[in-house]
Amino acid sequence: MNTKQTYRGRVPQTFLYLGKFLRMFVYQNDWKVLPMAAIIAAAVVFVVGGNLFVTQEGTMMGSFALVCVCLWNGFFNSIQVVCRERAIVKREHRAGLHMSSYVAAQVIYQFLLCVAQTVILLLVCRAAKVALPAQGTITPWGVLDLGLSLLLVTFASDMMALAVSCMMKNTTAAMTVMPFMLIFQLLLSGGFFQLSGFAAKLRVVSASYWGLNSVCAIGRYNEQGMVTLWNTVFKFRNIEFMGEKPLLEIIRTIEKEGKVNDFLLWSGSYNQNELFVSTTENVLHCWALLGVIALVSIVVAIIALEFIDRDRR
Repeated sequence: MNTKQTYRGRVPQTFLYLGKFLRMFVYQNDWKVLPMAAIIAAAVVFVVGGNLFVTQEGTMMGSFALVCVCLWNGFFNSIQVVCRERAIVKREHRAGLHMSSYVAAQVIYQFLLCVAQTVILLLVCRAAKVALPAQGTITPWGVLDLGLSLLLVTFASDMMALAVSCMMKNTTAAMTVMPFMLIFQLLLSGGFFQLSGFAAKLRVVSASYWGLNSVCAIGRYNEQGMVTLWNTVFKFRNIEFMGEKPLLEIIRTIEKEGKVNDFLLWSGSYNQNELFVSTTENVLHCWALLGVIALVSIVVAIIALEFIDRDRR
């Protein structure tokens, strides 16, 4: 393909390569990422979907799981796409290929994949009867807000993997780096690990951190009940103190008066997280940071490929 003579402009080259990637999607089995996304989503929703967006614990665990699905989808989408054809890209760059056009085509193609995977994830949640948010924070529809958050997490992680793919020698090296990228994201998500000092500052470059915050905010974490305290009290209900069972009496009184849900909401009011406040400003801030992560990754990808002619590998 003589891109130098026939496709000099950056825009024509972008659409030329976008067509190439779409053909690869059909004829080289790249479409397999979609059923894989459905299988992963179904497995995760089956495990954590019951209390997702119902209780604080369920929302935290379920949101973390959804973000993990998005991270996996994004990383797997693009971690090998450039390094597997590095020799071809190098040759065509010498023939006139603009790296910005090549990366732009990859960005458009990967974005379309991310949209499809996000839709699949939401459909799986709907099929599993997950109680998706009804009221939106940015838009009137909670499902749309949730979908946009999941899409941004998937796309940001996709672009990070794309940048790595542009820097790696081959697919083996890229797949070696991928587990470390995933572990890094999981540790910095803020879901289950309390970080301090320099480690806490690193969270600003973590797509999982902003993704988890946005999903919990959209899911209205702070407005939900906490079941941990109730379950703990219930567990010790038969313990005697001075010949009596005070916890059992408290439980019976609460249940008799139909105040269990009120108790859960009361305990949840003492377990709120300021990062999960359901406000427009908070959600848009998370979305903006996810966009910045994606944009920086795209720039890194272009810069890495601009030096491909110096590659002696």
